[in-house]
Amino acid sequence: MIMVSRIMIVEDDEMICKEQKELLEQNGYDVILLEDFQNPIQEIEKANPDLLLLDKHIPYINGELLLQNIRKKSNVPIIMVTSSNTETDEALSISYGADDYITKPYNPNILLLRIGAVLKRVTTNYNTAIKELTYKALTFDCQKGVIKKDRVEIELTKNEMIIFSYLLNHQNKIVTRDELMTALWDNKEYVNENALTVNISRLRNKLREIGYVDAIETRKGLGYILS
Repeated sequence: MIMVSRIMIVEDDEMICKEQKELLEQNGYDVILLEDFQNPIQEIEKANPDLLLLDKHIPYINGELLLQNIRKKSNVPIIMVTSSNTETDEALSISYGADDYITKPYNPNILLLRIGAVLKRVTTNYNTAIKELTYKALTFDCQKGVIKKDRVEIELTKNEMIIFSYLLNHQNKIVTRDELMTALWDNKEYVNENALTVNISRLRNKLREIGYVDAIETRKGLGYILS
């Protein structure tokens, strides 16, 4: 049985919605449009999509604020779609928990590649038999995406989970930025290095919260090492 991925489009421009819906359906995706912008969280939870295409500028609530609210409840993959193309906007979206970021106007083929890459890495990295990994006194629950120490639990985003898993599996060895970007996006051609830097910083902060201040060390010109 072939599983069809369900994508929810969060966009208030009817023409863009129509174009995205046609593009995705023509490429084998099940597509749902967000209709109630006053209660987006409830609609998203009800639809239970495999991925969200989230526009930054939507009615009633800023897309980045909606992204933050979603991340309080869900790790659903999210690609931000916006006309803002500054590095600051991209860095903020990634820091708030976006899995990827694409600016308008975009090449439809690039959008499809981004969607495919995000869905592929989700399937590859989380549909595994491994339930837990350990790092010193810390436990990493791979199924729930949570790091735990004593009674403290901190939730990781999907990108943070991928990075931490990769570093754990290569502990005490230098991991290059290219290796991490390949693990995250599967295709280095479409990766902005700033997004990796933001994810590493965010993961470091979460490890610091649980007592590991210098867990991830930067080796200048080489990469990172989890020691």
